[in-house]
Amino acid sequence: MRLRRNLMWWTKITLTLLVFLAGTYFTVRQALHDARDVSVQVRKVTPQAKALEHKIIATPANEPVVPRGYKDWHDYDRLFKESKQIGPGEQGQAYNLPPKYQNERDLLYKVNGFNARASDDIALNRSLQDIRHPKCKEKLYLEALPTASVVVPFHNEHWTTLLRTAISAVNRSPDTLLLEVILVDDASTKAFLKDKLDDYVRENLPKVRVVHLPRRSGLIRARLAGAKVARGDVLIFLDSHTECTTNWLPPLLEPIAKDYRTCVCPFIDVIDFETFAYRAQDEGARGAFDWELFYKRLPLLEEDKKNMPEPFKSPVMAGGLFAISSKFFWELGGYDPGLDIWGGEQYELSFKIWQCGGIMVDAPCSRIGHIYRKFAPFPNPGVGDFVGRNYRRVAEVWMDEYAEYLYKRRPSYLKLDAGDLTEQKAIRKRLNCKSFKWFMTQVAFDLTKVYPPVEPPNFASGKIQSVASSNLCVDTRFKHHGDRFDLQECGRGGEQTFHLTWHKDIRPGKRPVCWDVSSGDAQAPILLYNCHGMGGNQLWRYDPGFHSGDNFTGSVSVMYAVIVTTANVLISRVTMHSGHLVQHWKSSGLCMVVIHVVWTAILVTKKFLCQRVIHN
Repeated sequence: MRLRRNLMWWTKITLTLLVFLAGTYFTVRQALHDARDVSVQVRKVTPQAKALEHKIIATPANEPVVPRGYKDWHDYDRLFKESKQIGPGEQGQAYNLPPKYQNERDLLYKVNGFNARASDDIALNRSLQDIRHPKCKEKLYLEALPTASVVVPFHNEHWTTLLRTAISAVNRSPDTLLLEVILVDDASTKAFLKDKLDDYVRENLPKVRVVHLPRRSGLIRARLAGAKVARGDVLIFLDSHTECTTNWLPPLLEPIAKDYRTCVCPFIDVIDFETFAYRAQDEGARGAFDWELFYKRLPLLEEDKKNMPEPFKSPVMAGGLFAISSKFFWELGGYDPGLDIWGGEQYELSFKIWQCGGIMVDAPCSRIGHIYRKFAPFPNPGVGDFVGRNYRRVAEVWMDEYAEYLYKRRPSYLKLDAGDLTEQKAIRKRLNCKSFKWFMTQVAFDLTKVYPPVEPPNFASGKIQSVASSNLCVDTRFKHHGDRFDLQECGRGGEQTFHLTWHKDIRPGKRPVCWDVSSGDAQAPILLYNCHGMGGNQLWRYDPGFHSGDNFTGSVSVMYAVIVTTANVLISRVTMHSGHLVQHWKSSGLCMVVIHVVWTAILVTKKFLCQRVIHN
């Protein structure tokens, strides 16, 4: 009897255990099934989330084979987290500051040249969309890459834009590659850029340090000061209002790892100075210059287009954003320490790199956003024509007989004291550097086709005067890049002389800005824009068939025109009725100007008509 009771007791225990184990099994199985469902839902959120989840669930069987010595440097965890961020300016979207902050905006605008109040509402670690070439997302880089020191000079930079520069560089860099970020304070006068900045960096950004210069030294010498204390194998120079994007660092380092005498520039994108919207500037061009040493760009070569997004050679860097081996930088003597404040340093270093055995490339897979200020908020430092003096130093040391083309356009430079050039000329001799003629024929071989040393004469020049209101003339009033212009009373100062140049662009006086229409929108204005000599939005062409004698009539639907309204004066596109006479303008030297026709603007003289071409 006892044995039977024991058997029944153990049977009950066993059955209870079996039921418990079965329940546990089905519960865990259902939980795993639910987790997979959630994972599928998460993967639908964004491409970044897809990328991360793919990495999480990948198995050795479906993981792509990585060649020995190479590595995928993407930080998929960060990409996934950033894909979830929401708020002002997140994902690089425009942020429109509420009107109630207008007064604060205006005050900060005056001292920064951009909408600093909007910046203050945007997270210091804001997310950005990945706008790289699709192949960049699959690209592998060497596993053994050099370490980098990022040098950021600044003078009176705004708090949030400065910190966003540093934080984006740190957060979007592999920890093993970024050694440090050095913020070089060029004697700023804003109180928060002293102890408050030091304390914030010490408490929150262990890879960042601040170097304070005792007196104002200028951008060039501030960069040199940062480079002298940097410990990384590679120096990376950034401006103080930039944002580094996804996987920006490895593409800058790999070409240098392969050849230490390579200088690498990122693609520079645009951060809107008003809304902080992030957008591409373009998808690549080669750096160049005209013979006044204004920075210009040349189109990509066909082989570069086919190899995109591989690095491609570029004659000249844009300015302050580039990577260079510390060893090579100091072999070249760094920047010429005789260059004052800013201006000319990108040419001095670019010429030196190429002529002294190096190479310079742009890396399309490295993209960094930059705020192009609406205006420069800093006063003239009071040291005369420092830019002209810098240009003369560069020309005297590196440009050989080609310097004469600069002096023909800027004869005043010959009156400037270039200072002692002994050390710079000694560097050129010691490194056995090549001639500037070699640079022009082997590196910038197509530059003279677009920017000839001796330019052909203008097609026409003169004032543009309204026939309907003969007291009014087109007047750009010495406005700048990005500005609109209007009509003013003829002969009353201003800037009323225009040239139709051999580039087929229209320029006020001798300045390097052109009439430009950058949008096909029906209300798009004509703006002043830096001349690029490459047609496109600045192309105005001959078309003698549109006029008869001094008059023009025709079937006109849409036109770009100079318009006088009852409320204001503006330049924009307007609608005309078929058969009506287009607005007439006469000009001293040009005779008659008409601004016209179906997606175009037309400039007419007795001999020809100049037509603004818009590509739809």
